[in-house]
Amino acid sequence: MLVYLYSHFLNRMDTEKTDIEIELKFLVSDNVIAQIPAIITEFAKKVINKPSRNLQNAYFDTANRELRALDIGLRTRCFTGETCNDNQCEQTIKLAGQVIGGLHQRPEFNLPLEGKRPDLSLFGANIWPHGMQVDVINKNIYPIFSTHFIRRTWILETESGSKIELVLDKGEISASKQVTPICEVEMELVSGSRADLFILAKKLLDRSEVRLGLYSKAARGYMLADNKPLVAETKLSYVSLIKNSSLEQAFESCLQHGIQFVQKHEQCYFDNPALHTLKRINDGVSLIKHVFTLFSSILNKDKLLPLLSELKWLLSELSWVETAVQLKNYTSKKHAYYKKIKNAPELTQVIDSLKLQHPDVVKMHQVFTSARYNHLILNLTIFLVENGWKSQWNANQLQVADQKVIDKAASLFESDWNEMQNLMRSEQEISESSYIAQKEKLERNLLSGCCLGSLFNEGLREEFRTPWLDIIHGIDELNTLDYLKRLCTEQHDDSLNKIQTWLTQKSTNLLLAMEQSRLATFKLVPYWR
Repeated sequence: MLVYLYSHFLNRMDTEKTDIEIELKFLVSDNVIAQIPAIITEFAKKVINKPSRNLQNAYFDTANRELRALDIGLRTRCFTGETCNDNQCEQTIKLAGQVIGGLHQRPEFNLPLEGKRPDLSLFGANIWPHGMQVDVINKNIYPIFSTHFIRRTWILETESGSKIELVLDKGEISASKQVTPICEVEMELVSGSRADLFILAKKLLDRSEVRLGLYSKAARGYMLADNKPLVAETKLSYVSLIKNSSLEQAFESCLQHGIQFVQKHEQCYFDNPALHTLKRINDGVSLIKHVFTLFSSILNKDKLLPLLSELKWLLSELSWVETAVQLKNYTSKKHAYYKKIKNAPELTQVIDSLKLQHPDVVKMHQVFTSARYNHLILNLTIFLVENGWKSQWNANQLQVADQKVIDKAASLFESDWNEMQNLMRSEQEISESSYIAQKEKLERNLLSGCCLGSLFNEGLREEFRTPWLDIIHGIDELNTLDYLKRLCTEQHDDSLNKIQTWLTQKSTNLLLAMEQSRLATFKLVPYWR
């Protein structure tokens, strides 16, 4: 189920009308559809039930996806309904706009359509990006994919006088002889308070099998047409920042990045369940939690407490993932430990028993479709959209928020670097337990780098961070080896003694490799200086 929040300017060129639309969008299961009338009745003071309409849409682009590259959407839409007056067609252009944590500001232009092929020349010449070859593109566009769905519409009026349009779309996206279903609920604020829209959204999220997401019908259609499914990233990506950004602007970018990173990989997991995808979700949640700590000087702690509590809950739901990833790696044919584990049935049994204790795909789907998880994602987005951190700002926080983030980043990295030098002095060896004890501080410093590192030279940054990332990976492996050693001890089985000795030797070898990475860190020049 897809959910995203966006605001865009809608210009209807035939009427010169300009509106600001605020819309929430959800993907829902068939089971939720039957509950929609009850949700509406409970929420609204007055309900107008509009006739259903059949919507057939075609999305156009060139073979080289020139419109997609410019973040322009071109769609034709034909409506058929219960009356003759309801039968009409239009062509729509959606231009690139701003995206703020799932909130989109995107110009949209609509014109009546005669025939089936759109004509870009009919739109105003001033709407196009500079340098765009409109005539050339117009000659080469063709339908890339289509959507076909039945739309049911309700107009809701609240006690406070707000009007909300709620629609249910059920149908399919078709492209390249492939089909994917559409089952979505959209809520648009027609007039009144945005708070009422969020209240209605939360009532829907109270139902199970509702999930917030990131991708529109058009985005999903392109993925299907070009056979480019979502792919999980190999590591936590950097937040894109502008060097002259203020501290407040950097906070917004970091929080938005974290939310979108989690949402992207949540969808990846539903498309193709994999442990490494869950690891990315865990990374994204950790980043969001760290962002609140990193920018605590401009945040209202009381406002953060409910969000931090729920982030802590979600991290606890994912706490098993790192060990599961390590165990899967150990039993992979590509891993150096594979032959030894395969030839040790006692250890294989211990690992298999441990794997059975981990949540399966069904249980994780239940987490991601739960009301608790989706309320958290929505509340994070609302906090971002509504500028929740500004509540009760004092004069000092206002002044700090306007400071340049690049100055803050350099001093922060220098402080972290001094701390790590003190913790891991180059002249002394670090024990297994000491490495494990320092994991949290190392991860915190690396997360700060993900948030603010893009402000500095990429080559120097990657060179500096690589050995530290190796150390973190080593600590995760040390943790798993230590866990297996303890499990072997708890079995009280003499046949596991040799296995325990082997695990100890592997820990020793790993420590030697980690020492090389640690010593390498002291030879590098900090990239922020």
